[in-house]
Amino acid sequence: MKNITLRQLRVFASAARLLNFGKAAAELHLTPPAVSMQIRELEQQVGLPLFERHGKSVSLTVTGEYFLVYTRRVLATLRDAEDALARFRGLQSGRLTLGLVSTAKYFVPRLLAQFREEHPHIEVRLVVGNSEQLVAQLQGKDVDLAIMGRPPRDIATRAEPFAAHPLGIVCAPDHPLLRREQVSAQALAQHPFIIRETGSGTRRAMEEYFREHHLLPRIEMELASNETIKQAVMAGMGISFLSLHSIGIELRHGLIGVPDVEGLPLVRSWQVVHVSSKLLSPSAEAFRYFVLEHGESFLAREFGALQPLPNALSAPPAPPAAPAAPSPRATRARRG
Repeated sequence: MKNITLRQLRVFASAARLLNFGKAAAELHLTPPAVSMQIRELEQQVGLPLFERHGKSVSLTVTGEYFLVYTRRVLATLRDAEDALARFRGLQSGRLTLGLVSTAKYFVPRLLAQFREEHPHIEVRLVVGNSEQLVAQLQGKDVDLAIMGRPPRDIATRAEPFAAHPLGIVCAPDHPLLRREQVSAQALAQHPFIIRETGSGTRRAMEEYFREHHLLPRIEMELASNETIKQAVMAGMGISFLSLHSIGIELRHGLIGVPDVEGLPLVRSWQVVHVSSKLLSPSAEAFRYFVLEHGESFLAREFGALQPLPNALSAPPAPPAAPAAPSPRATRARRG
């Protein structure tokens, strides 16, 4: 195994995570044949097959699963070395791998653009997924920092809240719920729901709200995309429970509504998270400070009335009595 290259390890780690050579090729900016060749050469060095081929998809062999553990250790150690050496170079250049839950993609790129104005030579890579996927990325030290809601409990992390995160019910602009002054939680059971997939932080927050109000919703469909859910809601296929930070454009243009529902918005917090044992590079440390300093004011400017009061971050986990989501009248006024 002494002739194994770091490139082969990186290709193997990507293919093992995605379980698809074509997707690994796209992620690594290689051709699929180049990925297959790297894997074959690696298997020759190991002396055992690492993947079982099933047409275009693959799965890890037992040998592959064991080898992946050591591959991740090697690559994580190399990244730690790069981060340590980057401290000697300062912030003139560097790399930052930033993970974010899919809901955060509605504001993080614009926040990141402001950061790049101050640090134009830092190379940034974004990794987007649901909460479970992001925890796995943190655990494997594949990302330097993560922007997410609730931090993982099964690994030691440092999580710092930087802004309030409101979640609530959204519906089509002509939905009957918008005609009421206030909607009781139990009244939601009369309407079909379009919900996020298992493993999503939005899904967990929704289920907490349902449990607290003893609500048994009618599940119409389950989707893994906020964008698809919004399109289905706007088409009148049902209502949903989403981050209010994911509907800013639709709400401003009167394409979606936020009814005034009992106990909502459910206010959580956005947090910047990293693994406690990971030594942050200067670029990661700089972005962490930037988010903690500018994140709350940025969201307040971007989302206006949807941004809860500043003291929302100190509120207990239970839904606070105030502030409320935009009322039906306010939503209709924006549409008019």
